[in-house]
Amino acid sequence: MALPLMPKATAVWLVDNTTLTFDQIAEFTGMHELEVQAIADEEVAIGIVGVNPTLNGQLTSEEIKRGEDKGSYRLKLRKSDIPKPKVRSKGARYTPVSKRQERPDAIAWLIKHHPELADSQVSRLLGTTKPTINSIRDRSHWNIQAIKPQNPVTLGLCNEPELQKALALAARKAEKAGIILPKAKVDLDERTEPQLIKTKPPAPKITAENLFRPSTAES
Repeated sequence: MALPLMPKATAVWLVDNTTLTFDQIAEFTGMHELEVQAIADEEVAIGIVGVNPTLNGQLTSEEIKRGEDKGSYRLKLRKSDIPKPKVRSKGARYTPVSKRQERPDAIAWLIKHHPELADSQVSRLLGTTKPTINSIRDRSHWNIQAIKPQNPVTLGLCNEPELQKALALAARKAEKAGIILPKAKVDLDERTEPQLIKTKPPAPKITAENLFRPSTAES
């Protein structure tokens, strides 16, 4: 049920300026009847300035009169002519100022390791623009020498589920188009070199032939 703006202040005004029942006021404002009675007894809402619902177009004088004439009548909230605020459409992700200088590093990492991602996907993941992505890809970025590819998840620019979702979407599009995706490149500092374990050659088996064969050193 839709409620008036500032329900308690509206209830204060209706208690002070009308003969509506506590039940009618409670129903209209979404409050409990005992709470409305406490307002009338000045036990609660002390100091709250009442708001006239007829001035903001939420209730008409005729509607109040109908309620006063018939105690069982339920007041109807009038539809407001005030336009509702527009819902902002989803745009690029907002990146905190402290993280913006690390964004080129994250873009370079995605371009290097996941070239299958479209520019629009990288833009949504990191809150960047396509010209910035292209400048890093073709190495025309003004600070290209200082850019070092770093995982955006590690930098805190996006989370792992978001990245995996974008990669899965890119893979489905590539599969549908019949494109074979290249394997992601691996940096030397991100690769774990295998440890070489030195082993001794197995000892020769002792046989009767070896035991009685003259040594080569004695011959």
